[in-house]
Amino acid sequence: MTTAVFLSGAGLGASLIIAIGAQNAFVLRQGLKRRHLGLVVTICALIDVLLIGLGIGGMGALIARAPVLLDVIRWAGAVFLFLYGVRAFHAAWKGPGHLQAENGESQTALKAASTVLALSLLNPHVYLDTVVLLGGIGARYGWPGNAWFAAGAMCSSIIWFTALGFGARLLRPLFEQDVSWRVLDVIVGVVMWWIAGALILSR
Repeated sequence: MTTAVFLSGAGLGASLIIAIGAQNAFVLRQGLKRRHLGLVVTICALIDVLLIGLGIGGMGALIARAPVLLDVIRWAGAVFLFLYGVRAFHAAWKGPGHLQAENGESQTALKAASTVLALSLLNPHVYLDTVVLLGGIGARYGWPGNAWFAAGAMCSSIIWFTALGFGARLLRPLFEQDVSWRVLDVIVGVVMWWIAGALILSR
């Protein structure tokens, strides 16, 4: 029984986490450039673990009853993602010169941490997925089933971000070409603007 519940949490957690989004795109870029990767992966995993735990603990029901809070997060997230998309398109347009400047630029740990925190927390879907959805489904199992369900979802998150970040080095030969970075920047920009538009249009 416990194994089935654990796997159920892991499967649902993976289905929600493994998707093209702002957070995953940033982790991929950090992995390719090998910049503060351990810090970024740890922050992403800890955020998911914390939110899943809060959801299982009953916070999901509280957030579901706070539409004003979700609206504030929705608009703040849309603005941030739009600006991040502009930055990505600008990087793609600058091309090789941008890459050379960025390779010589030292990104601080604080900047990396603040960026991943904003990308992670300024997206209401993060709360709806981890806190409300996973928390609501996990709560149905009762104790200790809900704990096993949460553990499965948490493990999926930790494994995914670790694999995405540290596995990105396997793609480094591809990204030795300038055009690959241009394409990645364009894809990131499109994803950011698509998510921003979805947030604005969502009700």
